[in-house]
Amino acid sequence: MPRRYWLMKCEPEAYTIGDLERDRSTTWEGVRNYQARNLLRDDMQVGDGVLFYASNAEPSGVTGLAEIVRSGFPDPT
Repeated sequence: MPRRYWLMKCEPEAYTIGDLERDRSTTWEGVRNYQARNLLRDDMQVGDGVLFYASNAEPSGVTGLAEIVRSGFPDPT
């Protein structure tokens, strides 16, 4: 299957690409939109690419690249 890419949006005051570089891995929790939640849990696969998007930044846009390293799981929150 061809590699897929996902746009992952985050507010820069909550989490940045620099935070991800430091942490090496993170989970996306607290997603309440049903479609987004289902995509995170069911469709994102190990090896898929991530475009890390900083919203409400000056300027807004993709700030880095990442990769899915674990299969989806139900949000514990």
